[in-house]
Amino acid sequence: MNKVLRLAKNQDRRLRAGHVWVYSNEVDNEATPLKGFEAGETVVIENAQGNWLGLGYVNPNSLICARLVTRSRDFNFDGSLLVHRINVALALRERLYTQPYYRLLFGEADGVPGVVVDRYGDYLAVQITTAGMEAQREALVAALVKVLKPAGIILRNDTSVRELEGLTRYVELAHGSVPEMVAIEEDGCRFEVSPGQGQKTGWFYDQAANRGQFVRYVGGKRVLDVCSYIGAWAVRAAKAGAENVIAVDVSAQALEQVAHNASLNGVGERIHSVRGDAFQVLRDLRAQRERFDVVVLDPPAFIKRRKDLKEGTLAYRRLNEAALGLLERDGVLVTASCSFHMQRDEFLRTVQQAARHGDRSLQLLQQGQQSPDHPIHPAIPETAYLKAFYLRVLPTL
Repeated sequence: MNKVLRLAKNQDRRLRAGHVWVYSNEVDNEATPLKGFEAGETVVIENAQGNWLGLGYVNPNSLICARLVTRSRDFNFDGSLLVHRINVALALRERLYTQPYYRLLFGEADGVPGVVVDRYGDYLAVQITTAGMEAQREALVAALVKVLKPAGIILRNDTSVRELEGLTRYVELAHGSVPEMVAIEEDGCRFEVSPGQGQKTGWFYDQAANRGQFVRYVGGKRVLDVCSYIGAWAVRAAKAGAENVIAVDVSAQALEQVAHNASLNGVGERIHSVRGDAFQVLRDLRAQRERFDVVVLDPPAFIKRRKDLKEGTLAYRRLNEAALGLLERDGVLVTASCSFHMQRDEFLRTVQQAARHGDRSLQLLQQGQQSPDHPIHPAIPETAYLKAFYLRVLPTL
């Protein structure tokens, strides 16, 4: 029998609107004291009148103290529910993709709050970020094995977000075996990535659709890829006919993998790399009077918390100013932000300010968001985090 977590008066409106998070200040601590629960414990969530809202899990030590998993009384929070959610998620991906390279589960948007799963053919990389899903770890792995029958599953539970839930960080093999490098394909390009040691879970599937649009602009052009990681944008550009590509990243290991992935696709002679801090490299390229037809900016999140907004916005402006200063007349800037707290309109305004600082004008050609294997939950703004703009850069009009 699951314990009950009761919300205070009028604190159920967000859940009824479709959100799945409960904050600690929304709980009726007299009726159901948070200190009476164990982290990760399954609970029935009720409103102030004692009416059923759903089944979820609780963590009394976290600001987000509970997450709703199902609104139906027909389900328990167990392996059967996880199998059901995986099958529903898989149906979407198999509709969208002809090959098994995608994000299979995207947390709240796929009904599994606190879990992401990336699929690399026969291998899965799983990241668990909440105590409730950590408690279901074995059931989750068993459900993935039942549905997909993968050759291997690796747990990439080494993200700092876990500390907010009181969880330790670790990387662990959960099933079968996973080689150090695995192969994926994206629109005819082949890449080798590391699910166990790469950034996040090894690859950034969320930008795949944006990269597909990006290649329209690069034929015969000189391209600069800033914060290149292991070469997704750079290799795609060269494969699409870019004359010359420079990949910039601070990691020597990442740039070695750029060269390897370029070679896999037969474009090694057209991709060169520069190691260093993005801001400094852009300054150096400007001093060397280098010019590019297309610049792509895909930096890590500069704004991880709301309190970072002012400083992070300045960083986005400085980075875009530096990139704009390297573009030829009639050049194209592809600029992205994965910071949830940087709203789309504010990001565009920031890039526009960067352009005006350099006395240049912009035309917004296209906008992008995360790929559809990262579906957005309409009631949960936090699931919509990625913004991308394709901008034509002109002299002052």
